[in-house]
Amino acid sequence: DITTLLRRGVNVAGVMLGNGWWNPLPIKLFGRWDLRDYQQTGRPCLKAEIRISYADGSAEVIPTDESWQTAPGPIVSNSVYLGEHYDARLEQRGWNTTRANQRDWKPATGVGGPSGRLVVQMQPAVKVTRIVKAVRIRQVRPDTFIVDMGQNFAGVARIRVKGLAGRTVTLRYGEDVLEDGTLNYHTTVMTQIRKGGIKAGPGAPETAWQQDSYTLKGDGVEVWSPRFTFHGFRYVEITGWPGTPALSDVEGLRLSADLREAGTFSCSNDKLNKLNDVIRWTFLSNVFSVQSDCPGREKMGYGADMVVTTDAFIYNFDMSNFYRKSVRDFANEQLPDGGITEIAPHTGIADRGYGGDSGPLGWELAFPYLQEQLYDFYANRQVLESNYKGIVRQMDFLQSKAVDGLFHWDIGDHEALDPKAEAFSASSFYYHHAILAARFAGILGKKEDSVKYARLSDAIKRAIVRKYLIPGTGRFDNGTQAAQIFALWYGFSPEKEKSMQVLMDEFARHKGHLSTGIFSTKMMFDVMRRNNMNDVAYAVATIGGFPGWQHMLDHGATTLWETWEYPEKYPSQNHPMFGSISEWFFRSLLGINPGAPGFRKIILKPQPAGGLTWAKGSYESVQGRIGSDWKIDGERFLWNISIPPNTTAIVHVPSRAGKEVKVDGATAANLRYEDGYAVAELGSGNYSIVSEYKKE
Repeated sequence: DITTLLRRGVNVAGVMLGNGWWNPLPIKLFGRWDLRDYQQTGRPCLKAEIRISYADGSAEVIPTDESWQTAPGPIVSNSVYLGEHYDARLEQRGWNTTRANQRDWKPATGVGGPSGRLVVQMQPAVKVTRIVKAVRIRQVRPDTFIVDMGQNFAGVARIRVKGLAGRTVTLRYGEDVLEDGTLNYHTTVMTQIRKGGIKAGPGAPETAWQQDSYTLKGDGVEVWSPRFTFHGFRYVEITGWPGTPALSDVEGLRLSADLREAGTFSCSNDKLNKLNDVIRWTFLSNVFSVQSDCPGREKMGYGADMVVTTDAFIYNFDMSNFYRKSVRDFANEQLPDGGITEIAPHTGIADRGYGGDSGPLGWELAFPYLQEQLYDFYANRQVLESNYKGIVRQMDFLQSKAVDGLFHWDIGDHEALDPKAEAFSASSFYYHHAILAARFAGILGKKEDSVKYARLSDAIKRAIVRKYLIPGTGRFDNGTQAAQIFALWYGFSPEKEKSMQVLMDEFARHKGHLSTGIFSTKMMFDVMRRNNMNDVAYAVATIGGFPGWQHMLDHGATTLWETWEYPEKYPSQNHPMFGSISEWFFRSLLGINPGAPGFRKIILKPQPAGGLTWAKGSYESVQGRIGSDWKIDGERFLWNISIPPNTTAIVHVPSRAGKEVKVDGATAANLRYEDGYAVAELGSGNYSIVSEYKKE
């Protein structure tokens, strides 16, 4: 609504256009894939209209057409990957006012825009969501300064500078510095394109670093920040500055989708609180119309990255519309044979897929998995209905590619430290697709399909057990942590206790550290939660040394790394994948879980672990706020909970078997005791619960 912007008399509407993803430079990603070959592209263009409703009931529409005027602006070039270059001498004073000098302006030309169906933007707009103040500036070479923002994040720098017209200030961005204090740009250059390494084809820069520049107009203090790019960075290298920049001359504009906060968490372990903060910075660095892998090097919507962090994102932020759009991205890219791409929107990358541009199974899983979480967390049945035909087409494709009823290659458990059980994980992902298809068919009342896919999933499971279980040992495939976790998470093992013991032996072999990749890390926390073994999860989460989250924090990480090992050259230092641990904060430590779609029924089951003495937090469900605030006082467990209106909760109170539990001061009746919990059902309201509790 632009009513408040109007003034009496003549009004002017002005628009600045940038390239965005619509007009990428001819650069081959990783030296292989040119976005112009895989996406619709064109010169920047505009489609807009102003709708005016008059008091007498009449209406008028002012559309973009050939009556509009155009002129070059001060932005000389811009790229979402490479940065923006701005020459303030080319600014036209009052260009978007009635005072504009239109001598050099020309009529706009009509062009054909992108094809497809124009729909309203579902997800929140990208905005400046935080101002980040610089904490340190050092001169590392003549005319070269390094600004430390103190925090890795996604966005741009804003500068305040005064100097002579024609002076150019250059800003180059990186996530770290080298031993000599100079900028380490290696982890943020576009898809590893650099001098002496990957070449990106004709017209591409030798090193595709993130770099902005500003040419002064010489008019007092000039304030500028880029409009049509974003970077991933903690450090800014400045050259060409007139004099010496001060801390107040440089600040960071954190950019992200303006997501509403959904969850809060804190506990008595400051290391976990710090990790929680680092995870949220990482998540917000990777929500720019797609949930990306990293905000610097690639900026792409990889399917597996979403699968392993969807739940964690949802517990922290309202992702109801963001993920609806992500599902649509995958649906839009579905191939004629039914295959799903590794990345959506598709950029050409199809690593270890199953023909054409289809992706590997763990990455294809994003299409159905996102739908399941939209249903479980938000009760969004419509997303299942509108995409069911696509699920059927994907299942037909996968069944046509199976060999002896299974799959035999995949990227697998990406970033695992032990050898990957690649074929086993590929078949596990196939099973996952089948059980989701069966579930969706059941929800939608498609009984024949439900039976068909249930039978398929049973057949896949039997084939997996037959091929990968070593009978009598509980060991699956190569018996690594990841292999055992896959078997336990998917419920493959008929020898569950033995399979769990193999897993525990593997943890012991690694001296309490994990060796898992992105999938089995997420699964590990679920396995421990479901088996009431949260102390194991807690130990893994808090152990120091390599590998682990504390290893990252001890080495100064302010966002999560792509790899367990410190990334210096190629992997990024701002990657959400291992942020799946945040889901554990809510599901296990706070104990907040959906018991029915959209939290119409809630399961509250906190699992105190390690040396934790308290934890508190909440989740803003579609039904309302769910709160969980507990502490251990001697041999008492004190727990305050909030259950939103029109819901019920199955409440699991940590308690000694048969001991009294008080709810709002009165002894609770009709309790049952199981596995160290007193269990009751409560309706909506706020409750104060006290139980006798002693951690074994």
